[in-house]
Order: sequence, then C-alpha cells, then structure tokens
Amino acid sequence: MKKNGIINSEISKVLSYMRHTDTICISDLGLPCPENVTYIDISLKMGVPSFIDVLEEVSKDMKIECIVLAEEIKTKNKEIHDKIINMFNDIDIKYVSHEDFKKHTSSCKAIIRTGEATPYANIILQSNCIF
Repeated sequence: MKKNGIINSEISKVLSYMRHTDTICISDLGLPCPENVTYIDISLKMGVPSFIDVLEEVSKDMKIECIVLAEEIKTKNKEIHDKIINMFNDIDIKYVSHEDFKKHTSSCKAIIRTGEATPYANIILQSNCIF
C-alpha cells in the first residue's frame, strides 16, 4: 500500500507517466472533456473535493513549469485566481480565452474533475523536468 503522496490510483498513474512539457488539467464540475483525453472524476458532491484542495495535492507531486488559465478567471472568480497566484508566484502563467482553454484540454494527458462549483476554476499544468 502506498505510504505517501496521492493515493488516488488513476491520478498517481497519470502523474508517473508525465514527461517534460506534458500537460494535465484540473477542472471544476462543468468543464467538458474531449473524448480522446483520460477523464478522472473524483467529484463526490457539490464542492467536494474543492479545486484548491486537489490542486495543492497534485502540485506537491508534480514539478510544474507553467500554468494556463482562462482569462475570465481574473474577474469571474477572483478568490480562486488569487489563491492560484499565491501558490504559483514563481511560475509562468499563460492566460487564454475560456474557449481556447477548452481547446487546449484536448492535448492533456488527463482531466481531473473536482467537485468545485465556482466559475472558471480550471487550470492546465505543464510538467517540468525534474533534473
């Protein structure tokens, strides 16, 4: 039995296969998932687990080079945006329209669906090299 880190086997597996520049998405309840992308649904009920809780745990287990956010998060979900900025203050951030964000998800290794029920609580994490 695994002793440390993420215990969700699907998330752990995807992270172990990530290589430099590969991407993974953490999403709210509503983000659509392209058919060609692995879909990991960990939502239990509205709000559980939260987007931030999942993001914090994944970021502990992944070396992140840069992140992608929807431009709309700046005004439509300032609270989550501010938390993300505080978590990743030393990492490059790319903002795109929400429509372009959804297009970017088609190249992600997986989308992790949380129970988050606030708008634009979605992020794409790009993997960095660990050496």
